[in-house]
Amino acid sequence: MQLIDTHVHINFDVLSAELAALKERWQQQGVVQLVHSCVEPQEFSEISAIADQFPEVFFAVGLHPLEAQKWMDELRVEIEKRAQSDSRVVAIGETGLDLYKAENVEQQKTAFWEQLAIAQRLNKPVIIHCRDATEQLLEVVQQFQKQKGSVPGVMHCWAGSPEETQKCLDLGFYISFSGIVTFKNAKSVQASAQMVPEDRLLVETDCPFLAPVPKRGKRNEPSYVRYVAETVAQLRETSLETLSEITTNNARELFSLPTP
Repeated sequence: MQLIDTHVHINFDVLSAELAALKERWQQQGVVQLVHSCVEPQEFSEISAIADQFPEVFFAVGLHPLEAQKWMDELRVEIEKRAQSDSRVVAIGETGLDLYKAENVEQQKTAFWEQLAIAQRLNKPVIIHCRDATEQLLEVVQQFQKQKGSVPGVMHCWAGSPEETQKCLDLGFYISFSGIVTFKNAKSVQASAQMVPEDRLLVETDCPFLAPVPKRGKRNEPSYVRYVAETVAQLRETSLETLSEITTNNARELFSLPTP
C-alpha cells in the first residue's frame, strides 16, 4: 500500500528538528511521497534543503493569502524564477483567499490572480487555500478562466459543503481532505468526501495543523495521513488499499510526480 501526503509544512520549527524520526514513521505507514507547500518564497531554500535530504519530498512555491499584503511585482518575478529553477517544484502555492483571519480581500484577490497566471504560464497546478471565502474565490477563478483559460489545481484541506464542492469540481479542481474529515461533527465535509468523483480525490495532513482522530489535539505529522485515508475509505465504503491506490494515482497525475 502506498500513500501520498499532498500537503505538508515540515519546515516549521515544531517538526523540522526531528525530520529523520518523522521519515521513519511516514515510511512505516506507507507514505512514499510528500508535497511540501509554501507560505512565502523566503521558505524556498529551507524547503529545497529538506527535499535534498529526502528524495520523496516535492514542493510548491507561492504566497499564502494571509501574507498577501507582501505582494508586489518583485515577488511575482521571484516566485516564477524559483519555480523554474528546480525540477522538484510541482505546483504554485499555496494561494487563494482567507476571510476568516483577514479582511484585505482585494490584496488577496490580486495575489491569487497573479499566482494563477504564473501557474498557467509554467503549466503547473495551483494549491488553493480557501477559508470562509468560497463564493469570492470561485468568482476569481471563473473570471480568470473566462479571460485567460483554465488552470489545474487542488482545493486543499477542503472543508466545504457538497454544494460548494460541486462548484469546485465544475471548475476542474481536485479536492483534498485533511484531518477535518475525521472529526465527529464534520458531517458536511464527510458528505463532500462521499460525493467527490474517484478521479478527483486526494488526501493530506496539512501538518503540523489539524491532526486527525485519534490524534486530534496533538501536533500533526505526515504519517497521520493514513488516518485520513482510513476515514475517507470508510465513508466511501471501500477498502483502505483501494482508496490509497486511487489517491496516489491522482496525486501523481495532478503534480506530475514520478513513480518511485
